[in-house]
Amino acid sequence: MIREHLRSLPGDTIKATFLVCLAVGVVGVSYGSLAMAYGFPLWLPVLASFVVLAGASEFMFIGIIASGGNPFAAAMAGLLVNARHIPFGVAVRELVGTRLLSALGCHIMNDESVVFGLSQPTAETRKAAYWVCGVGVALFWPAGTLLGAAVGSLLPSPEVIGLDAVFPAILLALVIPAFKSRTTLIRASTGAAISLAATPFTPVGLPVLLSMFGLLARKK
Repeated sequence: MIREHLRSLPGDTIKATFLVCLAVGVVGVSYGSLAMAYGFPLWLPVLASFVVLAGASEFMFIGIIASGGNPFAAAMAGLLVNARHIPFGVAVRELVGTRLLSALGCHIMNDESVVFGLSQPTAETRKAAYWVCGVGVALFWPAGTLLGAAVGSLLPSPEVIGLDAVFPAILLALVIPAFKSRTTLIRASTGAAISLAATPFTPVGLPVLLSMFGLLARKK
């Protein structure tokens, strides 16, 4: 199936997808390394990278526990961050497949696969890009995590080499064409403003959810 999807995508999209997945793997190295530096057993970050497959919530989970928080609070914080997958699911409901395949399709849903999928011009290429990117992330993230756990504290933080800025820049570049629609631009700008204003006063993850109120904005 992935081979068929690859054939339907232009070369530039495949190259961009590979580079994004590679960057995900490098961040995974940081995650595995950080987990080891915090004293977690090897199996925990590796298992989480397969089962959870959500970098932001995984970083948050180990960070909260390492700073003295309890696992329940860490898990709830991770769920709050990943609550953005609810609107994601609505947006890509036609891309995840049906029946048994939909379970895997939902599991590989992440920021990168959603944006790559929705940015394509046709229904066929949207589904292809979603699956190719999603499966790529599902492979590179655990591989990077395992490598990071093996090398210990060699790369303690993605900020060391500027990787914290990679994904926002990539996602912004992919969604910019959608801003040609005045309604989309107004709603996105309103949501960004709400999220930015809420950041100093709300828990981590909540500003992203509050940005959804931007969808209520209307052009005059």
